[in-house]
Amino acid sequence: QVQLVESGGGLVQPGGSLRLSCAASGRVFSIYSMGWYRQAPGKERELVAAITNTGRDINYADSVKGRFTISRDNAKNTVYLQMNSLRAEDAAMYYCNAKNRFSGVNYWGQGTQVTAAS
Repeated sequence: QVQLVESGGGLVQPGGSLRLSCAASGRVFSIYSMGWYRQAPGKERELVAAITNTGRDINYADSVKGRFTISRDNAKNTVYLQMNSLRAEDAAMYYCNAKNRFSGVNYWGQGTQVTAAS
């Protein structure tokens, strides 16, 4: 099993920045990739950004390209999401995700709320 703990969400004015962190523990050797998903009320959960354990492959949703940056610190088993130029439409519950390299199982954090409002 893998446990994921997120931090860093909050309320920010449009145009502002936030950095989310997600620390993994447990069987971290089984993780292939980590990433961030978000879900707004009434909408489906969507991929925001993901990064493989080597850092070689990174994917972003089109809506966040150029504004968000995902990175990871393997020594700390932590992935980060730097969010700049936040917009009202970025408001959602953000979930950390890790994928098991052997089984394909997805692990999820408890979520952290991000709100961009005046």
